[in-house]
Amino acid sequence: MEFIEMYHLTGLVIGLGTFFTIGIFHPLVIKGEYYFGVKCWWVFLLFSIAGIILSLTVRNVVLAALCGVFAFSSLWGISELFHQRKRVEKGWFPKREKKPRTEKNRN
Repeated sequence: MEFIEMYHLTGLVIGLGTFFTIGIFHPLVIKGEYYFGVKCWWVFLLFSIAGIILSLTVRNVVLAALCGVFAFSSLWGISELFHQRKRVEKGWFPKREKKPRTEKNRN
């Protein structure tokens, strides 16, 4: 961390971390809605609460900022799950087809 502060890279590191965090949450929302529907929103809420707690307890400014970015990206993910459901209903994204149950699968 001294290197980051010494060369005034704090903003760049936080920006890069934000970029990657948003980049990770975008497919997580899409895949989460595809496989679980909107009922997985509580997982994003738990991630968000954990990120908020970490952001408040970590002393390092860069790590605290990245935890805050993670927390609010998780909160954003909750609303995006519901928006993603609407996009699927409009046909913009594929809907997961449920396989019909056969006699063999019922046992």
